[in-house]
Amino acid sequence: MKPDLSPTVIIIFGITGDLSKRKLLPALYYLLKDDLLHADTVVLGISRRDVSADELLRKVELHVKEIDNACDPVGIQKLRKALRMHTMDLDLDTDYMQLLTVLQDIEDKLGACMNRLYYLSIPPQTFESVVSRLGKHGHNSSCQHGAAAARLLIEKPFGYNLASARTLIELLSQYYGDEQIFRIDHYVAKETVQNILAFRLYNPIFSTIWNRRHISSITITAYEKIDIEGRAKFYDHIGALRDFVQNHLLQLAAITLMDLPEKLNSQEIHAKKLRLLQSVHRITEDEVNTASKRAQYYGYANEVGDNSTTTETFASVTLHIHNDRWQDVPIKLQTGKALSEKRTDIRIVFTEANTSENNQLVFRLQPNEGINLGLQAKQPGYTNKVDKVDMDFDYEQKFITSHGHPDAYERVIVDAAQGDQTLFASSAEVLAAWEIVNEVALSWSASGEGLAKYQKGIDASKIAN
Repeated sequence: MKPDLSPTVIIIFGITGDLSKRKLLPALYYLLKDDLLHADTVVLGISRRDVSADELLRKVELHVKEIDNACDPVGIQKLRKALRMHTMDLDLDTDYMQLLTVLQDIEDKLGACMNRLYYLSIPPQTFESVVSRLGKHGHNSSCQHGAAAARLLIEKPFGYNLASARTLIELLSQYYGDEQIFRIDHYVAKETVQNILAFRLYNPIFSTIWNRRHISSITITAYEKIDIEGRAKFYDHIGALRDFVQNHLLQLAAITLMDLPEKLNSQEIHAKKLRLLQSVHRITEDEVNTASKRAQYYGYANEVGDNSTTTETFASVTLHIHNDRWQDVPIKLQTGKALSEKRTDIRIVFTEANTSENNQLVFRLQPNEGINLGLQAKQPGYTNKVDKVDMDFDYEQKFITSHGHPDAYERVIVDAAQGDQTLFASSAEVLAAWEIVNEVALSWSASGEGLAKYQKGIDASKIAN
């Protein structure tokens, strides 16, 4: 069923950046091609330098061809019709006033009020300045023709530590209501992640054993084969803990471990996630060395041009939850770059039975999204010897559409356009997540003590263990 959307203008700050070219613009191409956005949708690209729409569209075509081996000319034409470019200096107040005039002109020509989505695909260090100027110059209110929504879409990381996250939340609250703020976590928008709750809710054989009596450990992993790929300035300021653990992996943990809501609506899901995050043990300064591990691949310092850098490219954190359901079950979150494999999954190990191998349930987020359940079965013959067998569910094989199921960024854009905050982290969730790992972040920033080194392409288990 297609979403019911109002006319919307999507203002992308950082339209020429890597995220926009690889994710946002291709997502908009698919949405427009399949008529999943309102016919009067406008995409307004904001750039510091003069860049033509055709230049960006050529890169979108190349990206789509890499995925689909073809690019629909009708889809590209729809995106070309919607896409407009606007040059502005993000440090000049007058340019924000001019942007407001541009948006009003767009609405005048359409003769209708349009929702406004401000997508901030910008470096973290520019966030406060841009948000302040948007708020001061009227970009936080409805359009001139009537009632419509102005919404902020914010990329992670949100804050550098707990104190800075609180500062950013206070800044946002000066100009925007909670209902206007959409903190993006594209991992939560993946189909497999959304299916975790449905899997638990509609399969009672699992909901009854989703606890410490039947599950011995849970590991949430996000490994990448690529290195920082030219993102030195961004990554050296952030590191693996802030880039993945504090946001993506803690959100995945909350969804996997939270108590089931009675209804799958935004309010109840956020309440259950927050309750789970608040029950996670806060790692203290004295526990940092035992509860976490960090490493950096050889050659990283040369890539960022700083031989003294202590930024981690691998991070592992072991958590414990203080509630009746999960007490004493270790929860490990781990991520890294330049490893031997690309893999993101949630691995649930059940309590050992009368076999040499535990049953495992694995939610695969990438690649090959799906769910795998490892069971034990008797081998054919006259003995009672058992062996592992897999029951495997693959999304692409079961649910085939024109280009697979919706990409996470397609879902992000549609949900924000509809004002649905289910897949977006609340302020309280962000603060709770930071409280869990804040001492780790502070300790790692203060000293390089305990920073291990590893070769590119190594098996991650040799670092994590």
